[in-house]
Amino acid sequence: MAKETQLAKIKLAGTNKGIISVMNVDEPYGAKSAPVVSIGIALNGEDVEWKSHIPYDNLDELITVLQEAQKNK
Repeated sequence: MAKETQLAKIKLAGTNKGIISVMNVDEPYGAKSAPVVSIGIALNGEDVEWKSHIPYDNLDELITVLQEAQKNK
């Protein structure tokens, strides 16, 4: 059974109540599956409308891409 641990809640810019929720999820796809970072968006601050699971092995590359996006905005 997946175990979720809250890592951060970030106010979602451009909304009144929206949040970005960042969580660690252990065994997200069953026993012995690798942990992931879960990033969820809740426009009303409660109900997650969008969610992505990012394997920890992909975090460095994703962070690099996000930093490039920030430079080019």
